Amino acid sequence: MNISRIDLNLLVYLDVLLRERNVTKAASHLGISQPAMSNGLKRLRELFNDPLLVRTSEGMTPTERATELEPQVRAVLADIEKAVQPREDFDAKGSERVFRIMASDYAESTLFPKLLKRLRNDAPGVTLDIMTPSDVSFLDVEQGKVDMVINRFDSMPQSFHQLTVWRDSFSCLMSKKNPARHDFDLEKYLQSKHVWVSKTGMGVGVGVNPSDVQRLGWVDEALAKAGHKREITVFTRHYQAAMLLAEQKDLVVTIPTRAAQLQSKNSRVVIKEPPFEIPPLELKMAWSPLLQNNPAHQWLRRLIAEVAKTID
Repeated sequence: MNISRIDLNLLVYLDVLLRERNVTKAASHLGISQPAMSNGLKRLRELFNDPLLVRTSEGMTPTERATELEPQVRAVLADIEKAVQPREDFDAKGSERVFRIMASDYAESTLFPKLLKRLRNDAPGVTLDIMTPSDVSFLDVEQGKVDMVINRFDSMPQSFHQLTVWRDSFSCLMSKKNPARHDFDLEKYLQSKHVWVSKTGMGVGVGVNPSDVQRLGWVDEALAKAGHKREITVFTRHYQAAMLLAEQKDLVVTIPTRAAQLQSKNSRVVIKEPPFEIPPLELKMAWSPLLQNNPAHQWLRRLIAEVAKTID
């Protein structure tokens, strides 16, 4: 096939059609009329000698051939975007760009205060739209609708670029009135009631099964390996809520050390080392390959890495 005879715009049409799976929505996304998009789909079917999208009871469904083409087309378009991306440096001082970042409240509490301080100085016109893990899907990130995600991840699409922001240990937070704080050891830890807090990855969360240790995370897996299990009375996805609950005299909260240190000046609580070994966690930032070579995005990634190094 002579590639000079192919309208490469059809690849853009195909990429959007496979994402939206709806001719009207795809046309709206590209700013063209529905008849023009329908004609584009007709030409695509002729080009690949395949219907590509078939109407079913669940809407427009991709054929096997379309499913094979989807990652290939996306990779081609990403390479084209890289080739035509302007190489000018990002003007941070004069920019009014909005960066959309999904972040856990652990990252938001520990990293973002200093990041915002730097932004006010280095890029006063830049705005951050901070989203929660429940607001965002991996598809949103892949398509570049979200600039970056910052969280702990059990798994991630291989196509994503990622960087470790930092590694963090764990600490125990409890009330100064909690009798367990004196000579705090494993026995007292196990005798206490606990607050579980975590929100790993992205997407809408589901209820926790207290007996499913494998899904409870680092702390409970570490205990299970030593043959122990703690009594969890509260499950939350919010570190700020967990830190407030630590003020109750019968609760122990085991959280990342950088989060616990936010309470170092709170006279109502104390911070203790866990009486058993917990593997450190990794806070990562990840982004779409579509944004890898974007100058503004590169600037933001460098800034976040610089700020992270200043937070002990």
